[in-house]
Amino acid sequence: MFEKMRINEHMEVADCNGRHLGTVDEVEDDTIKLTRSDSSDGLHHFIPVDQVDKIDDNRVYLKEGARIPEGV
Repeated sequence: MFEKMRINEHMEVADCNGRHLGTVDEVEDDTIKLTRSDSSDGLHHFIPVDQVDKIDDNRVYLKEGARIPEGV
């Protein structure tokens, strides 16, 4: 288990296989807001904190089967 307080701005967000999905813009309540500059559609995308499996170094890994927003 991890502490959501360990998720910081500019951390990389990756799927369970380590594939880059985006970069943390900020954490709002229980949601990770990804930067627009990293998305294919130029929009902010959001991932629920409960989809995070672990945090390692400066990277947030999502759980296997986590729902990845379209445009990421």
